Amino acid sequence: MLNKYPMWKNLMVMIFIAVGAFYAIPNLFGEDHAVQVVATRGAEVTASTQSAVNDLLVNQGIAVKRSELEDGQLLVRVNNGEDQLLAKEVIADALGDKFTVALNLAPATPEWLESMGGSPMKLGLDLRGGVHFLMEVDMGEAVRKMTEAKVADYRTDLRAEKIRYAGIRNGAKGIEIKFRDAETLANAERFLKSRSNDMVFTDRSTGSDYFLIANPSDVYLKQIKEDALQQNITTLRNRVNELGVAEPVVQRQGAERIIVELPGVQDTARAKEILSATASIEFHMVDQNADVQAAASGRVPAGSKVYQRREGGPVVLKKAVMLTGTHIQGAQPSFDEFSRPQVSINLDSKGGSIFSNVTKDNIGKPMATLFIEYKDTGDKNDDGSVKMKKIEEVISVATIQARLGRNFVITGLGHAESQNLALLLRAGALIAPVYIVEERTIGPSLGQENIENGMQAMIWGMAVVLLFMLVYYRGFGLIANLALTANLVMVVGVMSMIPGAVLTLPGIAGMVLTVGMAVDGNVLIYERIREELRNGRSVQQAIHEGYGNAFSTIADANITTFMTALILFAVGTGAVKGFAVTLMIGIATSMFTAIVGTRSIVNAIWGGKRVKKLSI
Repeated sequence: MLNKYPMWKNLMVMIFIAVGAFYAIPNLFGEDHAVQVVATRGAEVTASTQSAVNDLLVNQGIAVKRSELEDGQLLVRVNNGEDQLLAKEVIADALGDKFTVALNLAPATPEWLESMGGSPMKLGLDLRGGVHFLMEVDMGEAVRKMTEAKVADYRTDLRAEKIRYAGIRNGAKGIEIKFRDAETLANAERFLKSRSNDMVFTDRSTGSDYFLIANPSDVYLKQIKEDALQQNITTLRNRVNELGVAEPVVQRQGAERIIVELPGVQDTARAKEILSATASIEFHMVDQNADVQAAASGRVPAGSKVYQRREGGPVVLKKAVMLTGTHIQGAQPSFDEFSRPQVSINLDSKGGSIFSNVTKDNIGKPMATLFIEYKDTGDKNDDGSVKMKKIEEVISVATIQARLGRNFVITGLGHAESQNLALLLRAGALIAPVYIVEERTIGPSLGQENIENGMQAMIWGMAVVLLFMLVYYRGFGLIANLALTANLVMVVGVMSMIPGAVLTLPGIAGMVLTVGMAVDGNVLIYERIREELRNGRSVQQAIHEGYGNAFSTIADANITTFMTALILFAVGTGAVKGFAVTLMIGIATSMFTAIVGTRSIVNAIWGGKRVKKLSI
């Protein structure tokens, strides 16, 4: 009996291991201390900014290892942590408040290796360091926004149905609709109930005052809060991704809270800037009949409100909201036929219908884009929650040229401002403000300590296993050790190849566990070979039977473990997911190296030969 692999199988084994080794190599280069420069609203990071920053650092005696300008962000690499802190102060002082300057860590992978797709593993917060926030959604504001929208809808619907009402307002007990007589109230109640199944209507008339109170049902209220939480999670994730934070974690905790982790970001102020940038957009008509100066001094027409333009100066807008940013599906900066910057907006079907109806009667009139932002004041409310400051500013005013539908453009912006506005609109709007209830900063030194401790555990665990296999199985033990080393390299390579894979401290534990599981397959095979030899089989028959009969046992054990890891990945969060990902990859690679890899080496050494004794 010959134990021989065809050439293509041996080539396949070598190619798989070589690919794994190639993608594992970038992890040997470590990370550089870096300073990241990002433009805030109305500014732009250009090649001239990059040149000025580089010259500034050289004049200050700070060596620049590499300077990269990509996607409107500047990343300057320096030699050490001291230079990083000094560079941040120098750059921040020179550029002013139009730019955000943050500390970061950047992979030190050579450019030639990056150009071939090589990149190191993404490290989690516990290994790389970074910022952790626990944020709470203001559900009261979410409910208030819903009721305000209902008030506007009821006004429109009752007018269309020609049901006269004396007033509609959002009161303490719910939406209060006042009528002049009981008959009109009854007609309105029947009509509104037929159109609003999610609202509960109550007749609260007293004497000659006829009131209909509308409140959301318990099911609808629960749905509003769930939608607010999910939409805010999506918005926060989009915004963090748009701003270039590597491998962020944005996930829910409980019914009203969100966890945000930003690995590599060492500047808490920068992290808060990212999160506070998640604001909302509203479109309002400009009140052309209002006297701007009189309104600025306090004489504001009913139904209007004074706002400040971003570039300075007051503007009077009508309070009625034409459209909110929640209906925006896409936004891209572009240029018109005269090469002037503009932002192309794409709405969802509901938003397109709303916008079409409100703009058809306002052609030729100016429309304003209102930017609303909530910032942490640093103070506390009476209930202990964080006091938020609401900031509203008009970022653009444009004339409606034609009836607008799902697609339209915003003009009157500078190039940099059109880029920033498109980014903001793409990321979406928060349906309710969020505030930080807990924050933690994990320094890179602590992350490095975790890496060193994890590596020590892995090295010692692997050393013991390698020594045991070499002493107990001799020549075959050496082959198993080669396969074990190849398996570890392949795990690192696959982790580096998968975009969403993040190595955490429990992930290192998963790699240590993989070492034990990988050698377990070889132990089963080798013990089966020993058993066949004791039963009088020839060497070639023992090798063939050992690998063939042990395969089903190894496969059963690994498949059940893989399924368990898959369940952990599906239902787990954070560190549990990190452990599960590493374990699943380790199981797949260990089966390949333990069964196919070692068989290839054994066949190359002993296959096709008349061997009387094995070194096992």
